[in-house]
Amino acid sequence: MIRCDTLIRDATVMDGSGGGPVRADVAIAGEHIQAVGQLEDSSAARVVEARGQVLAPGFIDAHTHDDLAVIRAPEMLPKLSQGVTTVIVGNCGISAAPVRLTHGLPDPMNLLGEPEAFRYPTFASYIDAVEGARPSVNVAALVGHTSLRNNQMDSLARAANAPEIDAMGIELKQALCEGALGLSTGLAYLSAYSAPTEEVAALVELLAEEGAIYATHLRNESDSVVPALQEALGVARRCKVPLVVSHLKCAGINNWGHSGELLQTLEESTARQEVGCDCYPYAASSSTLDLRQVDERIRITITWSMPHPEMAGKTLAQIAEAWDLPQADAARRLQPAGAIYHCMSEEDVRAILRHPRTMIGSDGLPNDPLPHPRLWGTFPRVLGYYCREQKLFSLPEAVHKMTGLTARRFGLKNRGQIREGYYADLVLFDPEMVRDAATFEDPVQPSLGITTVWVNGALSYENQAATGRRAGRFLARGTTAKMP
Repeated sequence: MIRCDTLIRDATVMDGSGGGPVRADVAIAGEHIQAVGQLEDSSAARVVEARGQVLAPGFIDAHTHDDLAVIRAPEMLPKLSQGVTTVIVGNCGISAAPVRLTHGLPDPMNLLGEPEAFRYPTFASYIDAVEGARPSVNVAALVGHTSLRNNQMDSLARAANAPEIDAMGIELKQALCEGALGLSTGLAYLSAYSAPTEEVAALVELLAEEGAIYATHLRNESDSVVPALQEALGVARRCKVPLVVSHLKCAGINNWGHSGELLQTLEESTARQEVGCDCYPYAASSSTLDLRQVDERIRITITWSMPHPEMAGKTLAQIAEAWDLPQADAARRLQPAGAIYHCMSEEDVRAILRHPRTMIGSDGLPNDPLPHPRLWGTFPRVLGYYCREQKLFSLPEAVHKMTGLTARRFGLKNRGQIREGYYADLVLFDPEMVRDAATFEDPVQPSLGITTVWVNGALSYENQAATGRRAGRFLARGTTAKMP
């Protein structure tokens, strides 16, 4: 006889391992999964009748920019409504901590928030703020290379010198001691592009002794994406550190069709090192407005503009025509600004999504007033459009990409699977109904088919609404597991 707080009865359990479904009951006691199986004799304070719906581990968003959102808007509805129970922050070289804005807020750190929101000079102070905010989801964090550079350098348009690298290393090591997952870089951005390989390697080598991870937004994601991937692989291999390639893609029309070569390069490296990648399920990217990415052959939508906020939602082509300017000149007048770039081919997105080493990450930008729909729709889009409708992979495979694979890659102990003793981060969803509702035209839309979400055993979302129970916590680094 099992006595528990919550009994989820008659669920189709997909445990996050990638294995097939099992019809079972799941008991929750406190923060943990107490039992999985046929639990007819159990008693519970609350019984949830799943009626065959899928019960999966809570989804883990492998790539987010929620660093400040988890403090500013701790209800985290864009993620909770998708079944996301854990977010990985600090990606693309930009993190909320450790940060001291002695020389202003450089691009793309401005994607995270306004200058006054960066109040965390140490990693420990950021942890305190997250725990004080009590967000609805768990938070695990990388340290951003660009954030470290901005702390120590008077100009980001050059390589760091030896004393600056040493100072960055001291800050990185302190953050690792306090629980950071590892280091991220955003080498494609002008704030880090001048950092040579040796500067990056000097910091990455500090990760090895701590069992930490290196995540990178490659130096180039278009015509030179393969050499950029080889650079990242070489640094991680030399330093004996696991690598995650952020939002792997083939961007730009001239680069379409190169996903096979890109994935072959990735796969060939796996015999010699630990490597994985994340991907979002859309053929459009979103970031700050970068003149290097302006291409009149693709549709570019402005999401925000500091000097011209009235242009948000318009395409760059429309703005350029209204101003009687070439698109590059119109883009220059709009800066600083944000943009969505319809710059990828659907075939490349599918090839990368289906690869067995690909995790799912939204790369959503919660500070954007008109965000890319991936902020609200990523995970149900994988389940509904790519899995159910397009049959890109099986449902157990899709769940694995969002849960067990990600937990193991980032060393999130006792999460990402439905197993006795694991934390009760769970999502119940209807596999025939689940789908994204967010669109490029109307992006702030909760998905459909997500029935119930529990975070650390607390009922956090049901009936298309948050319950108000915010049970997320900061997750300090565990040990990154060797992947099969």
